[in-house]
Amino acid sequence: MNEDFIVNIIKNDPWRMDILRTVRTLNLPDWLIGAGFVRNPVWDALHNFKNKPHMTDIDVIYFDPNDLSEETEKKYERILSEKLEADWSVTNQARMGKINNQGADYISSTDAITHWPETATAIGVVMLPDDSLKIIAPHGLDDLFSLKLRMTPNFGDGRDYFINRVNKKQWLSKWPKLQIVE
Repeated sequence: MNEDFIVNIIKNDPWRMDILRTVRTLNLPDWLIGAGFVRNPVWDALHNFKNKPHMTDIDVIYFDPNDLSEETEKKYERILSEKLEADWSVTNQARMGKINNQGADYISSTDAITHWPETATAIGVVMLPDDSLKIIAPHGLDDLFSLKLRMTPNFGDGRDYFINRVNKKQWLSKWPKLQIVE
């Protein structure tokens, strides 16, 4: 399995394609949609789950060092909500390094997702002008496809936070083939 597997899942899902087209209309610099938007349908497919309801939490990130205003992020969330009803979360990763106590600023959206908690979550997708999709996976796709939950090497909050996060999200009960890897 590879990026084409993910691209096919997304391209065959009209809701996800609408989400991507809607975000693309904002013309955000260095943007992607990540986390569960990409991860969950892959886990569903690998568990042979059919017709699961769509998640409503959409993690949109972008990178703009020229406008670090949280109000700008909220403005984008309002615009997206007017276009398509969903639980939008829009964050400018140019300001998130310090907020997340990473000690340094991120240099791009790809750099930012290397600091997300799990390797299987640190994956994103962007829609290009020709409607083609590009998968961003700085830690690779092996853990996603082998159903492994592993902390990213750059995640700074530690193992306890990681385990609590997995338990809170109930991933092991939702996707029973998942395995935590130390």
